[in-house]
Amino acid sequence: MNQILSDKGITIWLTGLPGAGKSTASQMLAERLRALGATVEVLDGDVVRTHFSKGLGFSKADREENVRRIGLRCGALASIGTIAIAAAVSPYRATREEVRSQLANFVEVYVECPLNVLVERDPKGLYRRALAGEIDHFTGISDPYEPPLAPEVTIHTAQETPEESVGQILQALHRLKLLRQVIVTA
Repeated sequence: MNQILSDKGITIWLTGLPGAGKSTASQMLAERLRALGATVEVLDGDVVRTHFSKGLGFSKADREENVRRIGLRCGALASIGTIAIAAAVSPYRATREEVRSQLANFVEVYVECPLNVLVERDPKGLYRRALAGEIDHFTGISDPYEPPLAPEVTIHTAQETPEESVGQILQALHRLKLLRQVIVTA
């Protein structure tokens, strides 16, 4: 039985520093929403850059274009009733707000994790390389990240389990009347 209220689709936009847990949360959220009967598509920033935004670099203009392309894809998916989950750093507040203004049922999720925790985790060694000056334009180190001012939900991945974080997102979707019910298990 479909537990989704909106027939216009939903865009759930996870933003945060690299390594904060966007991909983990988006995949887990997609599984939970599919279990509720939703059609879900995940647009992971790393995958999108490899295929949909191939050729874009990491200049401010290229990053903004990448976010706009993800937004266009989310809009296309939402127009056919799909839940689009975007998991992308999307560092610039104005560009995220631009995308929000173009999409119905836009839910911004700030995936917050302190920089010192990210540097300690660093599964790909990117923070170590960025701090050593080996990577130019690394968000959070040599390039800015502008946290959302009023996201619909903030998850704190240094303090919560992935299950708890996803539960908070589901509760927010219910509170926003985008889900009929929420079954939270953590």
